[in-house]
Amino acid sequence: MSEVVRLSKRMAELGLCSRREADDFIAKGWVKVDGVVVTVLGSKVGPKAKITLDAQAKASQQRLATILLNKPVGYVSGQAEDGYQPAVTLIRSANHWSGDASGRKFLPAMLRGLAPAGRLDIDSTGLLVLTQDGRIARQLIGEDSAIEKEYLVRVSYGQVATHVRDVFPQEQLARLRHGLKLDGKPLKPAQVEWQNDEQLRFVLSEGKKRQIRRMCELVGLKVTALKRVRMGQVRLGDLPVGKWRFMAESEGF
Repeated sequence: MSEVVRLSKRMAELGLCSRREADDFIAKGWVKVDGVVVTVLGSKVGPKAKITLDAQAKASQQRLATILLNKPVGYVSGQAEDGYQPAVTLIRSANHWSGDASGRKFLPAMLRGLAPAGRLDIDSTGLLVLTQDGRIARQLIGEDSAIEKEYLVRVSYGQVATHVRDVFPQEQLARLRHGLKLDGKPLKPAQVEWQNDEQLRFVLSEGKKRQIRRMCELVGLKVTALKRVRMGQVRLGDLPVGKWRFMAESEGF
């Protein structure tokens, strides 16, 4: 970075907050640049500027909720579509997992601005992250994100639904790992290996729409079940289907 940019943009690039939060913090006088409080929206800074947040801004961020949901089949990740309910409708006290060790209590205000950080299509289950925190959203779905996502994927091959591993060509497995294109662009290398005779384990560092299902179609596989079990260092663990918990302060992607 060599030129001056908007202060809010620079704060987001540094991972201090989202751009929307940055504007809010600036307006409240909670941002200092080189030790001087800045309150003018649209202010610009150079590459060497030292930007710090007031304690009130940090306390505000700590109150933001990040929720981990084990999404069931039949719910969409984002906005309601075709009569299907969005996953956020499951975030209510009745579905709060009794095994949540965070110590936090659910408050209706936590639903304000709560949005999914990444897709999980309607036919898939597993770990879905919903957050009010722009820093986490950027970390998981920002353009420069390289956070790994791990999936367990049950497949069939032609008329074969059992012992698929025995008949699926090794060269096609190699193509799944590296050699496929989607939307005219090469995919990044992926970790793909057999977990058992009918189930593959995928680890991806990108997230194109319905990526795994489309990858499998290109090599003749049909996905019969797909479950996301990990995002970065955060695992689904024992969280039951349809239940949710808060992400603990000790956890990080």
